Amino acid sequence: MFALKGSKMAAAVCRSLCSMRSAHLLNRSQLLTGRRLYSDGTEPEPEPEPLTVRRQDNGIRRIILNNPRKRNALSLSMLESLRGDILADVDSPDLRVIIISAEGPVFSSGHDLRELTSARGPEYHRRVFRTCTQVMTLIQDLPVPVIAMVNGVATAAGCQLVASCDVAVASDKSTFATPGVNVGLFCSTPAVAVGRAVPSKVAMEMLFTGTPISARDALRHGLLSKVVPEERLEAETLAVARRVCGASRPVVALGKAAFHRQMSQSRDAAYAAASEAMVDNLALRDGQEGIRAFVEKREPVWSHRAESVHD
Repeated sequence: MFALKGSKMAAAVCRSLCSMRSAHLLNRSQLLTGRRLYSDGTEPEPEPEPLTVRRQDNGIRRIILNNPRKRNALSLSMLESLRGDILADVDSPDLRVIIISAEGPVFSSGHDLRELTSARGPEYHRRVFRTCTQVMTLIQDLPVPVIAMVNGVATAAGCQLVASCDVAVASDKSTFATPGVNVGLFCSTPAVAVGRAVPSKVAMEMLFTGTPISARDALRHGLLSKVVPEERLEAETLAVARRVCGASRPVVALGKAAFHRQMSQSRDAAYAAASEAMVDNLALRDGQEGIRAFVEKREPVWSHRAESVHD
């Protein structure tokens, strides 16, 4: 009887020691590999990658489309993530310019067609296009410039995103297209931005045929601001962004708003609106600081705040 109890105790001690050794080996494995493991030795599911990545330094906010596996498709979730990154602390004087770029060889392939099947229904489809419209118009309504940094393919709503940005710098390997007609979905919403960026006959050929155009042709037709070799793309884009950061934020904001407003007006109405914008600019403290600095032959010291000299 005593021997039986002793053998049971010995077995229990052995099991405990084995469990401790197993745990030790698991912990050692985690230390060696840098991986988290469950107690049974299996690995947990990896955390999903964020659809967009946002970081900011010295007034420049970088927003990166981060779903290369799905060709950075502008799904509803991607659009909502992009909108959130654009709007975060947008009124802070520390934000002067935004750069939108992408991971992988495709800047963006446009809408996720899996979201546009009849199974989703028209209300869901309206939500997708409403959110997309909000993002595109938001870019133009922001008080800071938005720069597209394109390295690869930009099609459909991806091309629309490039056309909606204030400045677009692309590598010479990039291409642009509105190919929806080829899958039975005419690129009507991309046409709003593209048709305002390039001549109408160029836009119509892109929309009717879906044929891609090269970065050089996109530059020639006005879709892009600059085309550079791939290895210089980031440096050239950051150079533009840093030049923007060297100006007064409220002066840039006023000028951007005035530009977009007058573009939709007749010549005479545009001059009237632009003249009032100049008067408003002169009333800014930064506007007067810039003039004083020029007269005094010194560098201006911007406040980056929309304060009036008449307050």
